[in-house]
Amino acid sequence: MTKGYLSIVLHAHLPYVRHPESEKYLEENWFYEALTETYIPMVEVFNRLSGDNIPFRLTFSISPTLLSMFIDPLLQERYIKHLKKLIELSQREESRTYGTPFHDAALMYKERFGRAYDIFVHENNGNMVNAFKRLQDRGHLEITTCAATHGFLPIMMTNREAVRAQIETAVNLHIKHLRRAPEGIWLPECGYCPGVDEHLKEYGIKYFFTDSHGLLYAYHRPRFGNFAPIYCPTGVAAFARDIESSKQVWSADEGYPGDADYREFYRDIGYDLDFDYIKDYIHPDGIRTHTGLKYHRITGKVDLADKQAYYPDWAMKKAEIHAGNFLFNREKQVDHLSSLMERQPIIVAPYDAELFGHWWFEGPNWLEFLIRKAANHPTIKLITPSDYLRQYKVNQVTIPCSSTWGNAGYNQVWLNEKNHWIYRHLHMAADRMTELANMFPQSDGNLSRALNQAARELLLAQSSDWAFIISTGTMVSYAIRRTKQHLSNFLRLYNEIKYCRIDDGFVSHLEWQNNIFPDIDYRSWRSRNQGQHIAVC
Repeated sequence: MTKGYLSIVLHAHLPYVRHPESEKYLEENWFYEALTETYIPMVEVFNRLSGDNIPFRLTFSISPTLLSMFIDPLLQERYIKHLKKLIELSQREESRTYGTPFHDAALMYKERFGRAYDIFVHENNGNMVNAFKRLQDRGHLEITTCAATHGFLPIMMTNREAVRAQIETAVNLHIKHLRRAPEGIWLPECGYCPGVDEHLKEYGIKYFFTDSHGLLYAYHRPRFGNFAPIYCPTGVAAFARDIESSKQVWSADEGYPGDADYREFYRDIGYDLDFDYIKDYIHPDGIRTHTGLKYHRITGKVDLADKQAYYPDWAMKKAEIHAGNFLFNREKQVDHLSSLMERQPIIVAPYDAELFGHWWFEGPNWLEFLIRKAANHPTIKLITPSDYLRQYKVNQVTIPCSSTWGNAGYNQVWLNEKNHWIYRHLHMAADRMTELANMFPQSDGNLSRALNQAARELLLAQSSDWAFIISTGTMVSYAIRRTKQHLSNFLRLYNEIKYCRIDDGFVSHLEWQNNIFPDIDYRSWRSRNQGQHIAVC
């Protein structure tokens, strides 16, 4: 008898990092590393489960920026080159590590990179959206969307047309490539404020996620706490993160990823080995970088230099133990909750997908063990939010409170003394984009191209990733440069469009450089139910 449900939610997102002007951009490695360590291993796990007829239902959010990188031919071509270099390096490492404690791990990497090549090139022709769509069509994954460029919506609410455009662009891209409308959305940074749900409803979004306090401090307080969804007055449902299940996986100190037998992320041969040996596999300018080949385990709270050898078999055994422990804890949680509720509770466990495989190397294996164990569990079943809403159509109506899942639970990560300066420029640019959309309700030719490119530049500037990077102090110069460059591009296009002096060469260059959302429609920014000043250019 099913007593309750577990909803695993994985949010796959990266900022749009594509630099056709050079192959030397370190930041493109973010995408290549995530493909090798997270997205391809996840597909491999899901395909293995499907092939073994293991029933499972998971929610997988693919952000529009990541989807756009998945389908980009330039990035596909560059990733294949990257993967071939990894395969070559792993073959050399097989010989170099022979007779050392690192040899088993070297063989593991050689096998993994070879499988990654087969999955990426032979099974999916370089486009991983195909893999996720097949899993969706088989009924295993419920794929949801996110705002177009992960724009932080609560601060963008000063211009509602900008919020609409983020959502509309995302939904249109999702439908085009996954062939169905998204039922749910991962709000960027789980950032919610009252009113956001009004725009979700406009575009057919049925549910979103908040952090725990988003529901716990709702007005009125939810009867079932975080263990059942609520409906906003608009009819859009909100699901809240479960604190206990999140801590067990997220926390490097108290959670599973910090176990001594798991792989140490920060110890990599790109930094350890002699430069002459490793130089062909790091940045061409000689900058030491992560290669993905790491031979040490976490060991404990010791210096990196004192880490001990990593043994894949030990780590797999520990991942299975931890999967069993996680499910046991959810069983006890459900037993308690079901005794207090007249409905079956739902435990929502949302995570960044990149935690699994990239940061926590054994994460995909842990997830596979968990799904296999859950398939035979007598009282807990995996479920997606839309499945739960179909089962329980009547839910309490209340208003979630403003919240994020960032530090301190509100907006301070994305609005603080380090990054506050960006918002006056983003707000001004959004207002000017609405002005252009109102001025030109119809357009064609070069004018239409310029207007659509202005929309792309604005969306790219609005990415919450830039404010986050500036706040955390990693790759700050890159985040500032991207913010300023997209705003500068937008302002130049705005002036050229408004004063009828469009530089076709400049527009063509930006279309080549920043080619995200080829089907974008600048009219997404038009004012609703307001008078418009129409111009002719």
